[in-house]
Amino acid sequence: MTTQQLIEQIQQKKTFLCIGLDVDLTKIPPHLLELEDPIFEFNKAIIDATHDLCISFKPNTAFYEAYGIKGWQSLEKTIQYLNEKHPEIFTIADAKRGDIGNTSSMYAKAFFEDLNFDSVTVAPYMGKDSVEPFLAFENKHAILLALTSNEGAFDFQTQNIDGKELYNVVIETSKSWENSENLMYVVGATKAEYFSEIRKIIPTSFLLVPGVGAQGGSLQEVCKYGMSENVGLLINSSRAIIYASNGTDFASKAREEALKMQLEMKEILNTL
Repeated sequence: MTTQQLIEQIQQKKTFLCIGLDVDLTKIPPHLLELEDPIFEFNKAIIDATHDLCISFKPNTAFYEAYGIKGWQSLEKTIQYLNEKHPEIFTIADAKRGDIGNTSSMYAKAFFEDLNFDSVTVAPYMGKDSVEPFLAFENKHAILLALTSNEGAFDFQTQNIDGKELYNVVIETSKSWENSENLMYVVGATKAEYFSEIRKIIPTSFLLVPGVGAQGGSLQEVCKYGMSENVGLLINSSRAIIYASNGTDFASKAREEALKMQLEMKEILNTL
């Protein structure tokens, strides 16, 4: 999917919501556990109930890898279902990969060619030769971990390096990498005060923003400081939506929660 196509979806749907498909078998409704593939059946129901209220779905691959080959097969079925039924949806493999060049090339091939995701999250610590293999694929995107929402982010990401915080150095440096126009960035919602500074460096790049809701981030604050002229935000919500209910009504309750966020986003977009 091209960036322009993503922008058009935001304009058409009046939403910039990304729903995280982080499936934990201990949290999904018990009646699904009787099915052959409870993870896929859970995902399918969530997708069917919410696809018109969001522009993106983001499976975190750890929640699938934890269940071995069956979990990976569930992930494969999920992305195939999305691509077949809802090709307009922007798909994110939240895999946080990043290794030396040849290994990164294989990771990129796995997520972009085999599974056909639109994007994958990547770690920048090993530098450009670990990220550029992901940027070599046409109309595919690497989403770089820039400033995350976890407590440990302050261990390294905000450390001062020659007068600049490290996350700023990472973002600035990444702009020089080959095919950097295919880069997006992860910026946690709990760091809303940093968005203005980040927008000075990357004024139009898309930002994947976790941390709204359950982790305490404010949608209004993120939009105030982080929205670009083309919106440029993918606001992720996982637990608050997919685990809104543990009963047979889980999909309808997920829709209710997604609708609340979509309506809030629509109101924000209507003021632009």
